[in-house]
Amino acid sequence: MIDPATLITYIAIVAGFVIVPGPATLLTVARATTSGTRAGIATGAGIAAGDILHTVMAIIGISAIIAASAMLFSIVKYAGAAYLIYLGIRALTTRTSSLPEADPVRVTPATAFRQAILAEVLNPKTALFFLAFLPQFVDPGNGFVTLQLVVFGLLFVLIGFASTAMFAIGAGSLSRFLRRNPVVTRLQGKIVGTIYCGLGVRLALQER
Repeated sequence: MIDPATLITYIAIVAGFVIVPGPATLLTVARATTSGTRAGIATGAGIAAGDILHTVMAIIGISAIIAASAMLFSIVKYAGAAYLIYLGIRALTTRTSSLPEADPVRVTPATAFRQAILAEVLNPKTALFFLAFLPQFVDPGNGFVTLQLVVFGLLFVLIGFASTAMFAIGAGSLSRFLRRNPVVTRLQGKIVGTIYCGLGVRLALQER
């Protein structure tokens, strides 16, 4: 049983992490801005699902293998960067209509969910983060170590999803207002594409 003091400390630290906007927040806001609140929340859910996979990988040792292999780390990193840049270029080169139903930049929640999972899973820095962060709060004296890792991982996912969902709701509301402006509507694909490309380049330049 995880002691209450450790649990409260962990929740406070994770809450501090997710409050500060990071790549997950940018991806969610970008998607919600162009495709609406539901797609933004689906993006947050996809990121959460990816983090569940990272928790599993940390527990079973896959993340440790990635951390130990420079080649494997680079393969995953560049695959993730290429995917983000691909999404960004597609948004940059797609003509945006002022009519929502004819707007090819908009994606369905299901598509947003799948894209977010892939983008999150292909981020080796997240894998290393889970590998390094979760064990710091594990105490063998509190019982089964694997169960503690699962609990900490799920708490991180739930808190992170709550944060991205709030950002998605806010960005989705702002999107409805902005889409009344034809100039903003034409520029939104360019802005979102730039964000995705920027995140891809950022990932490509990261070191272990």
